[in-house]
Amino acid sequence: MFLIGLTGGIASGKSTVSSFFHELGCPIIDADKIAREVVEPGKPAWKLIVQHFGREVLQADGTLDRPKLGNIIFNDASKRKLLNSCTHPAIQREMIWQVIKCLFKGYHFVVLDVPLLLDGSALKSFMNQIVVVYCDEETQLERLKTLRNLTQEEAESRIQSQLPLSEKPKLADHVLDNSGKLETTKAAVARLHAQFNSSYAHWKLRSVAAILVTLLFGVCTVCVRSLL
Repeated sequence: MFLIGLTGGIASGKSTVSSFFHELGCPIIDADKIAREVVEPGKPAWKLIVQHFGREVLQADGTLDRPKLGNIIFNDASKRKLLNSCTHPAIQREMIWQVIKCLFKGYHFVVLDVPLLLDGSALKSFMNQIVVVYCDEETQLERLKTLRNLTQEEAESRIQSQLPLSEKPKLADHVLDNSGKLETTKAAVARLHAQFNSSYAHWKLRSVAAILVTLLFGVCTVCVRSLL
């Protein structure tokens, strides 16, 4: 089994691409989903957040007040780093555990949906292939303002907190341009999925060939020794 890292920028359409891969039968390990789970009230990461940021970042029911916490970290790099130190270890442990489960289920490859994969994530070194979902800056900004109901300043602050999206394709094995129609993006995902399946088939053939060569070498060695 090999690992495919799926990433992009905020509002680039990465979640849409992830859903297209899921429709094609790919197992998806979603870092955002796991991130929400590890900060549920009472969990270790939640306790660390309360310890460092105070109970003012909580809602009445004890869950995180995400807009309030977001306003804190997106305007302060040191606070953002502190929050990451509270959550990332738990997120990474759970992702590794899910990868192991996929391995035992016999999947050929798994897609790890990680928003900050190219922003210093320790998971990057484990990826066999990296896919970046890209869109132009104007589209990214307008999508973010609409989806999150943000002002221009708020949206720009969130975009600037990440590695510029224009830089990420340089670090990718594959780039999916999501600036246009969804149908175009969906077709591109289907082609990439077929390519990954083909890569796995080649990997299996190489493995079989290696085993046969090893066995043949072993047989030849035995035959030579029997003649001596």
